[in-house]
Amino acid sequence: MNEQSNTQKRYNSRREFIKQATGALAGVSLTSVIAARGNVAEQNKIKVALVGCGGRGTGAAVNALSTKGPTQLVALADVFENRVRGSHKSLSGRFAKQVNVPQDRQFIGLDAYKKAIDAIAPGGVVLLATPPAFRPIHLEYAVAKGCHVFMEKSFAVDAPGIRRVLKAGKEAAKKNLKIAGGLMSRHYKPLEEAVHKLHEGAIGDIITCWAYREHGPVGFSPRRPGMNELAHQIQNYSNFTWLNGSFILDWLIHNLDVCCWCKDAWPVSAQGQGGRQVRTKPDQLFDHYAVEYSFADGTRLFAQGRHMGNCWGFFGDVIHGTKGSAVLGEGVPQPRIYKGHQQTPANVIWQFKGPRGSGYQVEHDLLFDAIRENKPYNEAERCAYAAMVGILGRMAAESGQTIKWEEAIASNVELAPGLDRYTMDSEAPVKPDAQGDYPVAKPGVTKVL
Repeated sequence: MNEQSNTQKRYNSRREFIKQATGALAGVSLTSVIAARGNVAEQNKIKVALVGCGGRGTGAAVNALSTKGPTQLVALADVFENRVRGSHKSLSGRFAKQVNVPQDRQFIGLDAYKKAIDAIAPGGVVLLATPPAFRPIHLEYAVAKGCHVFMEKSFAVDAPGIRRVLKAGKEAAKKNLKIAGGLMSRHYKPLEEAVHKLHEGAIGDIITCWAYREHGPVGFSPRRPGMNELAHQIQNYSNFTWLNGSFILDWLIHNLDVCCWCKDAWPVSAQGQGGRQVRTKPDQLFDHYAVEYSFADGTRLFAQGRHMGNCWGFFGDVIHGTKGSAVLGEGVPQPRIYKGHQQTPANVIWQFKGPRGSGYQVEHDLLFDAIRENKPYNEAERCAYAAMVGILGRMAAESGQTIKWEEAIASNVELAPGLDRYTMDSEAPVKPDAQGDYPVAKPGVTKVL
């Protein structure tokens, strides 16, 4: 595929976008919240709270405060004080008139989310951008308190968490609360148009979908002096399965979702493999995954995820149909549709023309517009199912078994039992052995159901 040689450039461009959107806080996790309940007049100010003040959360706050109509950030929450202070400084510098977060509304700790949500409830918007393990807990509380929600991906790390998200989404609908999810590719205009063309039959019936995320190693931060085991793992949430649900979930979710969007279906089963071949960092990460998903009509979705140095790289989706093919998805800013299956410039039959916009901004624009205009808006179910695709793939790869969707989503296996009751003094759900190594899944041995 000729276009795939530019993978690393596109990956770096995306990282640069987040860096610019969040100031000096790129790479950390942050959450921002904006809210208004029911029919809110344009002149009324929507209160926002951010839960999870790393780079992505701060970026979400930037988007929320950039929406049409008056908004005000009134509360910040994170388990790490430096992230709250850093996010506050960054956002205050950019939105001086819209940030009103005195020190007594800068909350620290695992229960900080409750205090931040209480500060805007009811009718406010909470931005949830903590590690994915906490998403179902925080979503439930926000809905119970009558708040609208923007929740960053991923949305849960196991099937019990997915069921909690689905239940909270239904409760939000009953209360006329709006929920948006951070699958921004769904709101990227070039991709929207490309998928529309596929649904119109531009490449015939879709036969196979390929989701890729292949790039260099995922980073790791050494434990800081005085930091306990739980804090260390939360600081490195991308490296621990109970916190981010694995590389194939939290890092491939966008392109898994785009493939299912193109196919207009969710898979019914998966089988696959993965392992830890070259990685030596003391964490739980598989450094490669290869999963084959099956749809009800017998067609396939293939997912490849790898984070190793000096290897072939590509970040995007390749779709094959009976009459042609397409290269698109997260990591492919200019999607293209081709006649046949050779993705060469001479075979291009469609590409987007016009302003591209930002999916990051559009997803917030749509949420706040729905709040102000009292329009139905609830992405909870679609987001939950997109996350379930990643969880299904992890279960298949880690166990070495074929796993059906219906049995996976019914599973009662929790990666961090009792997480609702954790404090920062709690023991972490996984611990290193005497050599400092953490438990890693073993295909053929690990039980996932």
